Amino acid sequence: MARYRGPKAKIARRFNEPIFGPSKAVAKKAYPPGQHGRSRRRKQSEYAIQLMEKQKAKYTYGVLEKQFANIFKKASRKSGVTGEILLQMLEARLDNTVFRLGIAPTRRAARQLVLHKHITVNGEIVNVPSVSLRIGDVVAVRERSKSLEAVTDSLATNGAKRFPWLEFDASELAGKVVSVPQRDDIPENINEQLIVELYSK
Repeated sequence: MARYRGPKAKIARRFNEPIFGPSKAVAKKAYPPGQHGRSRRRKQSEYAIQLMEKQKAKYTYGVLEKQFANIFKKASRKSGVTGEILLQMLEARLDNTVFRLGIAPTRRAARQLVLHKHITVNGEIVNVPSVSLRIGDVVAVRERSKSLEAVTDSLATNGAKRFPWLEFDASELAGKVVSVPQRDDIPENINEQLIVELYSK
């Protein structure tokens, strides 16, 4: 399966945000990467700002360009605020839900758990990170994987994360999707309206 495999620190510095998780590089070098990082002109065009916001969302959720465009098309066909629906669809991905439940420390780690068949959905093993979950779906760690060091360390370090649209049973290492996330409940620093404006051109 295709995914971004390049340097994480450079991407984080480009957006000046630790979008792949805690990063010392962002704190130490609070300017864009490259030899012209410090002297790069600050004024950006409207298109550049919109593009940056789309790229930030794409890298944050670990989605490739074509996948992101397809998700936006689906979101634009639904009734409601397109930008908010876009984020809700990205949040509904299986890898993101595993990360939100605290079973994995990052989305990359969550993706790996899914790919290696450590995660079940409604009792069935699912190894496709992009699967879209619905209300009522139960995401759990496979029985034989519950003692996995990566899982126990993540829960011990970060604890089970609390989000209004998810319920988590720590004893069973299982979470349930109870509702659709509202925009105020999604902590990512993304201006989705700029993404809508970009795709509307």
